[in-house]
Formats: sequence, C-alpha cells, structure tokens
Amino acid sequence: MDIAILIPCYQEELTIGKVVADFRRELPKAKIYVYDNNSTDATYAKARKAGAIVCREKKQGKGYVVASMFENIDADIYVLVDGDDTYDAQSVHQLIAPLKNEEADMVVANRLGNHRGSGFRKFHVFGNRLVCFFINMIFRSSIKDLFSGYRAMTKELVKTIPVIAFGFDIETELTLQTLYRRFVIKEIDVPYGERPSGSESKLRTVRDGIRVLVRAFFIFTSYKPLTFFGSIGIILCILGLLAGYQPVMEYIRYHYVFSVPRAVLATAFMILSSGAVALGLLLHSVNFRLLEIEKALIKRTLNSSKSRSKRSGN
Repeated sequence: MDIAILIPCYQEELTIGKVVADFRRELPKAKIYVYDNNSTDATYAKARKAGAIVCREKKQGKGYVVASMFENIDADIYVLVDGDDTYDAQSVHQLIAPLKNEEADMVVANRLGNHRGSGFRKFHVFGNRLVCFFINMIFRSSIKDLFSGYRAMTKELVKTIPVIAFGFDIETELTLQTLYRRFVIKEIDVPYGERPSGSESKLRTVRDGIRVLVRAFFIFTSYKPLTFFGSIGIILCILGLLAGYQPVMEYIRYHYVFSVPRAVLATAFMILSSGAVALGLLLHSVNFRLLEIEKALIKRTLNSSKSRSKRSGN
C-alpha cells in the first residue's frame, strides 16, 4: 500500500530534519511530503536536505496547507503529523495497522493519557475535554482528543472530506466531518513530548479556542440541523406553554382572556417553535439527500479509479 507522510510546517527549522529522519527510519518506503507555509527560517532547506518532497503553500494557515495536501497527493494511506517533534514516530505503526486491517477509516493519536512535562497547558486540556464532551453528546461518539495533529486516514476518507477550515481548527473539522459521514474513528494512546528548547508553539489559547468553538457551532448547525433547530423549537414551546398558562386558565374560568399580552407572547412562541422544528426537518431532509448523492459520486469515482488501475496493470 502506498503510504504518504504529510507534514505541514511553519517556522520549524529546529525540528523538521529530525521529524523527516524519524519517519524515514520507521517507514522507509513511504513518501514524505513537507508543505512549507511561508516560513522565513530554514524550514524549506532543512526539509529538502533531509530527503522530503518539499512544496510551498502561499495561503497562510494550516487548513489551507492540509487542503492542498489532500488535493494534490495520491496514496492509499495518509499520515498527518506536525513538524514540531512532539509526536512519536514509532507510534505510526499502531496508527496505520487498523487502516490496513480495515478496522477504521481514521486513527487518531490520543495524547492526553501520556504526555510529558509542559507539553500541554492546563487550559488546553480543559478546553479539549470540554469540546469533546459536547461533540460526543451531539454525535454519540467517544472522542478523547479532538485537537490531535497526529492521525492516519484512508484514501476514501481523504478524498471525501471537504476541508474548509483555514487555521488550527482544521483538526476539529476533520473529526466532525468524519463523524458526520459515519466513518469509523479509532483512537490510539501515544506518547506526547515537549517542544525542544528554542522552538515556539504557534497556538494562541484564547484566539484558537474561540475559533474552534465557532467552527464547531457552525458545523453543528449545518450537519445536525434537526438536533439544533429541534432543541430551539422545544425551548420555545416550553416558553410558550409557560406564557400561555395564565390566559388559558382565565378563559376556562371566566370565558374571557384578561392577559392579552401574555396570550400574544405565547402565540408568538408557539409559532416560532413550529417554524424552528419545520426548518430543522427541512434541512435534515436536504442533508440526507446530499449525503446520498455524495456517496454515489464517491462510489462511482472509486470504481472508475480501480478500473483504470486494472487496465494500466494489464
């Protein structure tokens, strides 16, 4: 099977050479791609010297880099890893094994159970677990490390998922898109180390945290519209019942409504509740049909690719 190691990089001159060498040692036959995202240091030169296939991505942002990788690189298995030397290259065999055995479509390296020193900030761990809680509740999954930058994926998954995120929320989008399309995700506990001295993290706790939450919110509304708008509809219905209780009791007792404003408010809440539920049902139906069309197109594309491979082999 063709294996591609994908390493998005920005200002990683201190570590990229070692990362490429480590993965070359573990997977000698794999092709290692380093995409340099406008680095001003020696990242490009050191990656090329280490033997990687080096490309440039002029659009700034990790999401743009990953999108270019997925679009331009063809392989059977894709391994996505950061170039900061915090991930264990030896664990790559554990990541790709479930893909080879057809047990999963995406295997994610869970860092939370085995990290050393100051590899994590406390707020990052809290934020990771908080967002994972909401994602697991929405999609009925059991994700433990949503933000891991070390993961292996099948060709079908890579060619199916549309990458829209442009920054460090790319990991969140990859996971959510995978869950939405009902691909199988498996997590493997791996060691996670500290950055070497002199290497600086590009993460910004507050900014990136807000960006991830906004991305998760929009994906939630787009891919789980019935759950989102249905919940709003239920809340509005409850408010309508509470507001309408007094007018109803007045009418039953006196055959006349004295609390006209409450009656109007209750009516408005019930109309909005019905509208929210109807909108959720409509968008859910549209999403379901689009998912069917997407599956059919992917199946046709993969079958065509297999046919071409057979003809070229003959």
